[in-house]
Amino acid sequence: MMEYTDASPVQIEAAMQQAWTAFQTYKNSSLQQRADFMRAIADELAQSATELVHIAMEETQLTEARLRSELARTQFQLTSYGAACERGAWLDVRIDTALPDRQPPRPDIRKMLVPLGPVVVFGAANFPFAYSTAGGDTACAFAAGCPVIVKAHPAHARTSELAAACIERAAMKCGMPAGIFAHLHGVSNEVGKALVEHTYTRAVGFTGSFAGGKQLFDWANQRKQPIPVFAEMSSINPVFLLPEKLETDGVSVAEQYAASITLGVGQFCTNPGLLIAVASPALDNFIGELSAAIQRTVPGTMLHTGIFKNYVERRAIALSQADVEMLAVSAQEPQYNQAAATLATVPASVFLTNPLLHQEVFGPYSLLVQCSSLDEMLQVAQALEGQLTTSVIATVAEAARHTALINAIQDICGRLILNGVPTGVEVCLSMQHGGPFPATTDSRFSAVGADGIRRFARPLAYQQWDNTLLPAALQDENPWGIWRTINDELTKEPVKRN
Repeated sequence: MMEYTDASPVQIEAAMQQAWTAFQTYKNSSLQQRADFMRAIADELAQSATELVHIAMEETQLTEARLRSELARTQFQLTSYGAACERGAWLDVRIDTALPDRQPPRPDIRKMLVPLGPVVVFGAANFPFAYSTAGGDTACAFAAGCPVIVKAHPAHARTSELAAACIERAAMKCGMPAGIFAHLHGVSNEVGKALVEHTYTRAVGFTGSFAGGKQLFDWANQRKQPIPVFAEMSSINPVFLLPEKLETDGVSVAEQYAASITLGVGQFCTNPGLLIAVASPALDNFIGELSAAIQRTVPGTMLHTGIFKNYVERRAIALSQADVEMLAVSAQEPQYNQAAATLATVPASVFLTNPLLHQEVFGPYSLLVQCSSLDEMLQVAQALEGQLTTSVIATVAEAARHTALINAIQDICGRLILNGVPTGVEVCLSMQHGGPFPATTDSRFSAVGADGIRRFARPLAYQQWDNTLLPAALQDENPWGIWRTINDELTKEPVKRN
């Protein structure tokens, strides 16, 4: 495996200086220029697809089909976020024209989102394309008008290098300013710390472990000038199984969830790691079906040894807790670096008093919490921390009756699912991929979908500026033809001055 040297303080300083200089030009680029740049990156990725996929296969153990699908998603993110950038709705343009005859007179005030500045993006271990070098955070930052500095993930450093080269070629073809993009390596935490703490860094994007995301968040908030960190960190994606649905549809639900628990060897941030149900004969049947499916699951090779060792250790700790019983495990013996799918169970009364059981076991592991009643199920919901998703498996009538439970569940998640699985994150404007802490560091934003562009921008109001001096998005004529709210009316029409 090719090794890369950690970025030196001199290299980090040079990259940040160049990014800051590039920002002074790029922040004033048109929406079309940004969108063209993003489409050019997608084209470069497409032209390098074969090499990218084969190198990623060597580095991550992921299949060719999975990687080609993920690379296609990455290209779609770039083109769709570019199109959303060009439409300009994300700018949130607000215009309130002057009312000179009012007492007191109202001045002309116009507001829009403007880019924050250089964004540091940390590549994710489990998504070498979609959440890494040319992934969603990078696409959103470019759309917002921000230069990007990527710290490659060591687990797929060569893949990251190839993707970085695609971005650099696109930047040159599109005449982007030097320093619009930089790519650095770093196994040592000191590289990440230096990037977060640098004076010119204005925001951070991260997908990974709770420990990693929380450390970046702490560094950012200890700066003299704190900056936002948009970290997706930890989620066990609880599933609440209501009795009537298990009575009528328990077998198909078990099949669905066996597939979701083990999808990608459990290495997605949305794999369901917690099932909550009320003890009953229907639950016993569900357990039998789910256990059989788990036993049939063939152990899968994990992305790298670090994730494998973490899974083995956390699984062992979880299974060693008092009153935790293993229900099923893959019948086939796993080899080194392979994860055995596992289903365990615990009484709700024990779960409620043992915080360790609330923690994520990253891999094909799920814990079934057995409640004595629906009231106890509500207590479990109220005791859980923030999640990316929660799922409710229920008939419509059940969901309508148990409003207290549904209200408690929606308080802890970013995406609330009825009779579906949490795996499979659609890239679209309505997707919310973010939730209350510790799922993410800021539940107001999404890491998937073009709404994620807003993470890397801030509102700026212009008061009493001459029309010729305003940014294009705020000018009377609306030269970009975008939707704007003018005197409380959403329109594409020019401003009509009093």
